[in-house]
Amino acid sequence: MAAGEIVQSIVAPAGVYAASIHRLWLLMLWVSAAVFGIVLGLMLAALTRGIRQCRPGALPPTSDHRLSRVIGAGILATLAVLVALLAASVWTGRAVASPHGDPPLGIAIVGHQWWWEVEYEDAQPSRRVLTANELHLPLHRPVVLKVTSRDVIHSFWVPTLQGKRDLIPGMTTVMWLQADRAGRFRGQCAEFCGLQHAHMAFDVVAEPPASFEQWLAQARAPARVPGTSLERQGLAVFTAGRCGRCHTIRGTDAAGQIAPDLTHVASRRTLGAGTLSNTPAHRRAWIADPQAFKPGNQMPASSMGDEAMAALLAYLDTLR
Repeated sequence: MAAGEIVQSIVAPAGVYAASIHRLWLLMLWVSAAVFGIVLGLMLAALTRGIRQCRPGALPPTSDHRLSRVIGAGILATLAVLVALLAASVWTGRAVASPHGDPPLGIAIVGHQWWWEVEYEDAQPSRRVLTANELHLPLHRPVVLKVTSRDVIHSFWVPTLQGKRDLIPGMTTVMWLQADRAGRFRGQCAEFCGLQHAHMAFDVVAEPPASFEQWLAQARAPARVPGTSLERQGLAVFTAGRCGRCHTIRGTDAAGQIAPDLTHVASRRTLGAGTLSNTPAHRRAWIADPQAFKPGNQMPASSMGDEAMAALLAYLDTLR
């Protein structure tokens, strides 16, 4: 895997839960291949025997019990294979539904049309972290995800780390993740949830515990105070306009609850849940007309002038 590569693969497990699913998949693959080969071989043998018996002068088949024994053996073998695969599937289900190792980290996930709300839980409310479309995980530590949906059925899936889990409106369910290899892994919604279902992705960043704690401490901090007049003007544009009625920036008067938290938006890799890379040019284009990139999303187009846009972009760039 190249440095910085985004991985999304069911055959490249990066954690204990994904590894259990991968082993079950390999078992079913090789057992199915073996059964296919055996059935194909028996079919070819039967065809060859039938052709020989149809030749002129061939002796009629003798009446014996070999065919009955073969059929009986086939039925018993089929039952044994099915029971073995069922047992392996049940064992894997239990393995991926229970924690491994240290006390887990708790994260609440809420699916929206079409983005992911992520909250790192803590006994002290002031230490909780709210972000969007990006998860940071410490290596070798189990993580319990409490997942639900705000609108329609979504499905949370990080193929490299765990199987799928449906998010049902009004119901909270639990799943486990654990990353044992550092890297950036791509997740997505795996249940069709509307027009922009394909643009509902998220990043999972697996990193050493020290790096994770450093990120978490930074994420807990409020937004940086604007340092220049242009940045202060940008903050005023954000809080006085429609932006602050939908989005939150901790440490400011912007306290909207219906759109992603933007306290550290400039540190994220993408905009619009994986729709665009997070660059200043894309931020400008997204603010001006988000419907051009993600039709149907709930963010309206902006008609602000060039001066206000420049100030807003200067301020947003400080949110790291």
